[in-house]
Amino acid sequence: MEDQADIFDVSAAAPIRLDHGGHRQRLRERARKGGLEALPDYELLELFLFRSIPQRDVKPLAKALLSRFGSLQGVLSAPLDDMLQVSVLDGKGKALKMTPDIALDLGLMFEATRRTVAEPLKRTTVVASWSALIDYLRVTLAHEPREQFRVLFLDNQNKLIADEVLGVGTVNHAPAYPREIMKRALEQGSSHIILVHNHPSGDPSPSQDDIEMTRAIVEAGRALGIKVHDHVIVGREGVASLRQLGAL
Repeated sequence: MEDQADIFDVSAAAPIRLDHGGHRQRLRERARKGGLEALPDYELLELFLFRSIPQRDVKPLAKALLSRFGSLQGVLSAPLDDMLQVSVLDGKGKALKMTPDIALDLGLMFEATRRTVAEPLKRTTVVASWSALIDYLRVTLAHEPREQFRVLFLDNQNKLIADEVLGVGTVNHAPAYPREIMKRALEQGSSHIILVHNHPSGDPSPSQDDIEMTRAIVEAGRALGIKVHDHVIVGREGVASLRQLGAL
């Protein structure tokens, strides 16, 4: 057992303590020698949890988080309240629960990742860096458990001004109000926008409601000289562009 547990040495007839710190050091050594990319997801998560949870066997917690949220990205992007529901027994049979501080540490790692993939969007036009945009949207939304409606506000050179969440809903609906979107675009000084929302079901295929709502926003923008470049739907199974599908 990895955590400091008693085992019985027949020859010495005395209990010996296994040092869990030895496991931590061995894992760090493997990471240094073989590279972090060689580690499975649960060990990568273990390494991070070492810093938040000293002197405990964190492997069960790492595996429980991956089981609960489905993937490493799912863990890191999970809402803090959802993370707090995860608890396990450690190697000594003692309860090990997520705390607000641990959940915040994982959330910080996700936010750092999200900002890193957003960097290319700040250096060039969004339309010219479409693959970078898709990478950013997948990191940001693919594992979001509730629908979010976001708008990317662009200037007249199609450079990103802001990415804002304008609606958060349920597992299958997020509100989007054309008048509020246009009001915010005018406040941002944005002449072009890209609509984005996610499908927590995983399938990014647009619904008829998605298409009709998009057309209503396009019409609202036309009267104000604000162009809707696209409406991108993000799911775990991929990304759908209404423009590419001919629905815009």
